[in-house]
Amino acid sequence: MNTHIHLIKRNTKLFFKDKGTFITSLLTPLILLVLYATFLAKVYRDGLVSAMPKGLPIDDSLLDGCVGALMLSSLLAVSCVTVSFCSNLQMVADKVSGAANDLKIAPVKGTTLALGYYISTILSTLIVCFTATAGGMIYLYFVGWYLSFTDVLLIILDVIILVLFGTALSSIINFFLSTQGQMSAVGTIISSGYGFICGAYMPISNLGSGMQSVIAFLPGTYGTSLIRNHTMRGVLAGMEDSGIPNKAVDSIRDTFDCSIYFFGQNVSMPVMYAVMFSSIALLVGIYIFMNIRKQKR
Repeated sequence: MNTHIHLIKRNTKLFFKDKGTFITSLLTPLILLVLYATFLAKVYRDGLVSAMPKGLPIDDSLLDGCVGALMLSSLLAVSCVTVSFCSNLQMVADKVSGAANDLKIAPVKGTTLALGYYISTILSTLIVCFTATAGGMIYLYFVGWYLSFTDVLLIILDVIILVLFGTALSSIINFFLSTQGQMSAVGTIISSGYGFICGAYMPISNLGSGMQSVIAFLPGTYGTSLIRNHTMRGVLAGMEDSGIPNKAVDSIRDTFDCSIYFFGQNVSMPVMYAVMFSSIALLVGIYIFMNIRKQKR
């Protein structure tokens, strides 16, 4: 147990000590903030206005609160996964520097090393993502706060689930990496591409039907929808209370992926949770199998 704790502390400290890796982990949130400030905020706002019946007034605080909720959900949906990949690069960095060979010489099992990388990745990612969550909620407080205490708890739960998913996925992919070039390539691909395929940068409803069908098979899609439902639930309820027709509010849910359809069938939130937990269990199982097989070899 002491060995596990020391390895977890070591890996976590190295992640925050390495300024290059830490800054890289923040690139995706920063890119999304720039996109939001220069482009996405106006697109989201125009989309909300277009979904309203003509001539029906809507309070600016509702619009700002809804746009802010969209921004927060997109930021967290992407960051929880991309930061996991950056946090988990320590296992690759140890291979590059030769530290992995030094650790293997010590009387430490390979599975113990793998568990140390895994848990430290979860801790490092949660620290970054909870900080981003707090910052996003402070922003919502000033532009339009419609979250209940339950919503906040569910958002925290969603962040934890997405971090577990991102850590399990990154553990499998990073397992095969062994050079600095591979680290940079994977980090760039994940940081730039994941936001599109999970529906964070552009709503899935705006894509073609074929692409929507493909994305419906990706677990990250349902993680994004979960966190989007919980950040937007309060503001959408506020819209209904202000007299906006339910049909218009349902249109917003469809437009911004609060409602996800799998070949025409609406996926309920319990099913979304089931998909995420099943995916995490499957990925963790694969990671365990890979490490056991490597140790036997």
